[in-house]
Amino acid sequence: MNKRWMLVLTFAVGTVAGHLAALDLPLVFAQGQKPITVSRLFTGPDNVTHVEETELKFASGTPGTAAKLLPVVSAEIHRAMPSASADWHRGPRRQYVITLSGHGEIEIAGGKKIPLQPGHIELIEDTTGQGHITRVTGNEERVTLQLVLADHSIPAVAGRQ
Repeated sequence: MNKRWMLVLTFAVGTVAGHLAALDLPLVFAQGQKPITVSRLFTGPDNVTHVEETELKFASGTPGTAAKLLPVVSAEIHRAMPSASADWHRGPRRQYVITLSGHGEIEIAGGKKIPLQPGHIELIEDTTGQGHITRVTGNEERVTLQLVLADHSIPAVAGRQ
């Protein structure tokens, strides 16, 4: 390749990189894959809800990677309107709750708040005790996928996953 084309190519790559940087887009390809965590809500010995953040472990496969979840028996789609709130309540059963769209938060004992955004995964196991508060935040409805665990009748056990 002659010097003229090398100069043009260098200028083009620099210009494109500069424009991408100005867009402030995440450079996932350069940083590796973002970890995916599960917020596990469980009842502690003090009879209040606690949270444990666990990173999903992915196994390589074709064409991508997969993380194993607990077995489920059914799925439901729920939606809640903006500013909806469910005061202190326990989980109705052991289940995953995955936010598909919208935003919310869960408040647990001591005022700790867990932000919920699209892609956030909750493992609800606080089926006894004080429970938690769930709120929709922002100005759009929150849509969730609820996956009922196969052993949903088993009470929550601290440290179990």
